[in-house]
Amino acid sequence: MREPFEQAVQRHGGTVLKVCRAVLGPGPDADDAWQETFLAALREWPDLDPTMPLEPWLVRVAGRKAIDIIRARNRPAAPWGELPERQQTRRSAAAYGVDQAVELWTAVASLPERQRLAVAYHYLGGLPHADTAAVIGGSPASVRRASADGVKALRRIWAEDTGDGQPATPPVRVRTEAE
Repeated sequence: MREPFEQAVQRHGGTVLKVCRAVLGPGPDADDAWQETFLAALREWPDLDPTMPLEPWLVRVAGRKAIDIIRARNRPAAPWGELPERQQTRRSAAAYGVDQAVELWTAVASLPERQRLAVAYHYLGGLPHADTAAVIGGSPASVRRASADGVKALRRIWAEDTGDGQPATPPVRVRTEAE
């Protein structure tokens, strides 16, 4: 028999929020994706197979809800005369009065889409590379490469000088394949 819905929200809510923030960045869009995920889960709750692993299912739903929000953001496209230059600088958390966790989510959100999704599903959502490949497309090997490239890019971002002569250190540690 499946656990009560409220317990499932408490148990898996943090993981779902991590995935939403990794895909969408910190802020209201990630919160909306989290809520949409659990609304969808609540609708499906009576019909879910009690033997099915719940967390991977919730991670997949969260990823799809996040992608729906990205698509909704991109629908009302406005024509541009010329595209503005894209700056690749890391914003200082202190300059905006936010903590390092928000800065980390901003760094994850700045990754190319495939790397961001691979990092979100594998490292933050806990899905194996094969399951991540099923969600975002491609082979497990290509997802493994994308997630490794994403983690490498995050390490490079965090190794930048913070302005006080000390390299920044990430506030959380990502899980490695060996763990």
